[in-house]
Amino acid sequence: MADDMGWGQTGYRQHPVLKTPNLDDMAANGLRFDRFYAGCCVCSPTRASVLTGRSPDRCGVLSHGYALRHQEKTIAQALKDAGYVTGHFGKWHLNGLKGPGAPILPDDPYSPGNFGFDEWLSVTNFYDQSPLMSREGKFEQKEGDSSDVVVAEAIKFLRKHKDGSQPMFSVIWYGTPHSPFKALAQDKAPFDKLNEKSAEHYGELVAMDRSLGTLRAALRDMNIAENTLLVFCSDNGGLTGIQPETVGGLRGHKGNVYEGGLRVPAIIEWPSQIEPRITNYPACTMDLFPTVADLLGLPEAIFVRPLDGISLKPLLTQELAAREQPIPFRFQKQAAWVDNDWKLVHPNAKRFELYNLKTDPHETHDLAKQQPERFAQMKKAFLAWNDMVNASFIGKDYAAGELATPDPKPEFWFEDPRYTPYLPAWKNRWEFKSYIERVSSQKK
Repeated sequence: MADDMGWGQTGYRQHPVLKTPNLDDMAANGLRFDRFYAGCCVCSPTRASVLTGRSPDRCGVLSHGYALRHQEKTIAQALKDAGYVTGHFGKWHLNGLKGPGAPILPDDPYSPGNFGFDEWLSVTNFYDQSPLMSREGKFEQKEGDSSDVVVAEAIKFLRKHKDGSQPMFSVIWYGTPHSPFKALAQDKAPFDKLNEKSAEHYGELVAMDRSLGTLRAALRDMNIAENTLLVFCSDNGGLTGIQPETVGGLRGHKGNVYEGGLRVPAIIEWPSQIEPRITNYPACTMDLFPTVADLLGLPEAIFVRPLDGISLKPLLTQELAAREQPIPFRFQKQAAWVDNDWKLVHPNAKRFELYNLKTDPHETHDLAKQQPERFAQMKKAFLAWNDMVNASFIGKDYAAGELATPDPKPEFWFEDPRYTPYLPAWKNRWEFKSYIERVSSQKK
């Protein structure tokens, strides 16, 4: 999963300057989704939706820096219980800490290891060149582009276990192309006519695409590509302030619930099972856990219900006419409700809008007044779901019917006393020093 990559930022979508040959090849050989949605319009909530199959607000992950509740059940836990060996590599951002990525401490109760991952090399948030990371609590200094680093680690994990008795499950969460943008010189060279920020941003995507090619080649080299289900997506829509623009002409960007904030590039490749094609079927990150569970025939007990995702298993081998369950979104005072071609948008606390995405993909014509019956029906359905999420948020979905412990309050990692001993060693690292100084000034 990319970090802040917009729907329009691929070669197969004819981006004007960015070339993504490896993503293009994956898209040409797999199931390419042209209407795939992140679980939210910002990062941590989408990560919670991937792991649980549920709306992030149900899990307590309201925004970036919120921790995933221990009472949730994750795909990693389910697969570990089913006999898989599990690994996580890269950005985590589900442990309640904000700020630029720092190594996860060995005693962090919200580490990947506490949510089903046997092996992990991770950081709290975004990471760029030569990242300082944590391997199950032990800090390691890595060298090179961050995308190359985490893919190399994931490949080591796969090579280590490929001849063992356990099947393998690996999660790679890039830090690219999230700010602060830092690309290798050769990766940003093709963009020398762009402004510096945009050149760095697109250079990061060049490295990410290269690393994806490295991963796919390694799967073939290990003779496991044919029966490996490989999923690629992004965690939210594209960023503002980058030229050329990031969202492929859609309305909105990261942080809002219009299509540009939610719709992301996505591909599923599984050579032995999926014939290459493009689908306009609406799908989302909340569907991934239910899909894997369905493919493996796992028991219902692996989920906390209700789920907001559905299994995409039938879609892998045949085109489907319509999605039977709408895709819901909540973020702060915004919300959206996608029901096939129709989308209800709640852009603020006072307003609802209605769009037909088939005839108006750019969400320019509000049809709430022209389609009063459909508008009323969709609004009613959304509000009923919203009430269910409010009940989930206070713990009604769990066996005890309540939260076991209060949700930790999000805080900056450098304000956590557990990190105090490490600050002197980091204070001269450009991203930590500049970020701490800026945020400290703003907080004062």
